[in-house]
Amino acid sequence: MTGTITHDPPPAAGGRQSGPLIVTEDPDLLDDLLRLCAAAGATPEVYHSLPGTSPSTPAAFTAAATSSTTPTPSASARPAGWEAAPLVLVGDDAARRVRGAVRRRGVVLVGRDQDDSGVWQRAVEIGADHVLMLPDGEQWLVDRIADVAEGVGRPALTVGVIGGRGGAGASTLACALAVTSAREGLRSLLVDADPMGGGLDVLLGGETADGLRWPAFAASRGRVGGGALEESLPELHSLRVLSWDRGDCVAVPPQAVRAVLAAARRRGGTVVVDLPRRIDDGVAEILAQLDVGILVVPAELRAVAAAGRVAAAVGMVLRDLRIAVRGPYASGLDDREVARLLGLPLAGEVPVESGLLRATESRRPPGTPSRGPLARFCREFWERALAETDGRGGSAA
Repeated sequence: MTGTITHDPPPAAGGRQSGPLIVTEDPDLLDDLLRLCAAAGATPEVYHSLPGTSPSTPAAFTAAATSSTTPTPSASARPAGWEAAPLVLVGDDAARRVRGAVRRRGVVLVGRDQDDSGVWQRAVEIGADHVLMLPDGEQWLVDRIADVAEGVGRPALTVGVIGGRGGAGASTLACALAVTSAREGLRSLLVDADPMGGGLDVLLGGETADGLRWPAFAASRGRVGGGALEESLPELHSLRVLSWDRGDCVAVPPQAVRAVLAAARRRGGTVVVDLPRRIDDGVAEILAQLDVGILVVPAELRAVAAAGRVAAAVGMVLRDLRIAVRGPYASGLDDREVARLLGLPLAGEVPVESGLLRATESRRPPGTPSRGPLARFCREFWERALAETDGRGGSAA
């Protein structure tokens, strides 16, 4: 069980992250918290009460719990303290001993007694953001500690691209957006969410590049580390790519899809997802994490009709879906008319770039000519999207 009182922990001073601060004298609770820290890849500091009164290291705490003498490390071994720790875990046994602490965000009161209604009063007294009961809240706490260990900041601006009909050019636009983002100096990740598409690494000329593909994540359970994910993927054209391989089609469970994309977003920068036109449980997990969706629609009546069905399905999950129209135009249609017919905002007109097919065959990815019309479209899209995101105070690059 977890309960929320306020919100997020403060960033570590100077952007440097450290492990959480644990305050407890309960050896059993400490064992559990140390175990959860280890699962999250974090090394905590452990204290009996407020830092500066009776500190101990995790290794020394066991001795302290069975001895009348509390070990005191040297000043150089002391942590930054209560105010600077990115996350503070206070055992319910220690709540009364930290009542006088400076109020701060990122304090979690941890207990075991599900029936103790007084825990909420004690949480208010110490200014805790959350009340958590073990063992029910273990996964939540592991995720929170892992965020601290990874140094999580603002999540990536995450954009999904989907075709209004087959052959609309969604994969080309997704690659061009990712290539342009990387060229602008942003941490960029391109995700291929269509197992039937042949692999975006092929479109980028990197099908033989070393690194993991989607099948390697099929057995993922729980949290995926953002840094480990990034380092495991092929790096092509200054961006990371999560694609499909050319082996047998492997089903990746929705929970694994959710965990992988969440890990990608925690690294910040931008994430571009090339989406299939069918909406299954795995794609729904991706849609739920998108900031913006782009529906690529060729300017022809049949494509507009097909795009209407796609938009209806995607719009059930994704709120911000925009139209990118690709010419040439059928009689009586232009980009604004296509957007009007579909009832969605217009992201712009995807330019027709001469020589794009030849460039792809020569292993140059879409959007590579930095002065080309497709790269210009992508650059202008990112400028608008990032400005909108900053204005909302949401995820950003």
